[in-house]
Amino acid sequence: MAQHNELGEWGEQFASEYLLKKGYEILERNYFYDKAEIDIIAKNKARDSLVCVEVKTRNSDMFGDPQSFVSKGKIKLLVKAMDAYVTENDISLETRFDIIAIIKNKSTEELTHYENAFYHF
Repeated sequence: MAQHNELGEWGEQFASEYLLKKGYEILERNYFYDKAEIDIIAKNKARDSLVCVEVKTRNSDMFGDPQSFVSKGKIKLLVKAMDAYVTENDISLETRFDIIAIIKNKSTEELTHYENAFYHF
């Protein structure tokens, strides 16, 4: 497996563990719809809401912050996929889109959680 794929898988696991510690329930990982993949679909039990989480893991921020790699095209695909998930599962909860940005290398292991991220970028 390519090193960047391993880093990405590690980042999704790290993000899932972080969300669990924060009281979220993980409903799905790597949900596919059409051309889109949602890294994590979670339920925020405290707010009784559904959360679509895009995880971006990089080994440095030399070329930009991880969250800056979520393009407008990716956002459109995630919204479409999340709409399909909600419809398929007959869910009537408020839905939010978050980004979890992770920097992981030999000296750093840093996670930043951006709630309602698509409104900030």
